[in-house]
Amino acid sequence: MNKFCPHPLSIVSLLAAVFMTMSLSAHAEKADRDKPIDLEADSVTVNDAKKTSTYTGNVILTQGTLMIRGDKLIVREDKDGFQHSTSYGNPTTFRQKRDGKDEYMEGSAQRIEYDGRMDKVQLYTKAWVKRGEDIVHGDYIMYDANAEYAEVIGGGAQAATPATPTGRVRAVIQPKKKPEASSPAPN
Repeated sequence: MNKFCPHPLSIVSLLAAVFMTMSLSAHAEKADRDKPIDLEADSVTVNDAKKTSTYTGNVILTQGTLMIRGDKLIVREDKDGFQHSTSYGNPTTFRQKRDGKDEYMEGSAQRIEYDGRMDKVQLYTKAWVKRGEDIVHGDYIMYDANAEYAEVIGGGAQAATPATPTGRVRAVIQPKKKPEASSPAPN
């Protein structure tokens, strides 16, 4: 198992945007941003001229509580230094602890793309994102952090999965816990 250290990446930003898909109050573990990125893969190809790195074969990225797994991860830096990444897998997955909570965000798709310039994440094909007991399924999930806009699209019958047998969008949102009624103060 080989370990490779990538050039500075904004992979955490990828997942921070995904975490916000279900709730703007869902934030990734802040301490993770200050942790080193550890990348493992069967092979890596770095093209400095094109500013790309391609990791293939059982790719595992960890940074603090963040873990991304996939078959392939491509990271590209644009001329202005913004990071763009695409993770592929059957499926590609992520998991990260929520900041200040004993709870994790996790998700999966066949492909996850992140645009660092636009702060936008897209999950393609058999996609789902889960926070606590809340979960959303769709064939396409997108979150634009700048516009604070999310979209989930079903794929019809051809996109059917066991979780979405008709291929329609499916979300399960737990009721919010109501504050406990306080007892009247004794006189």
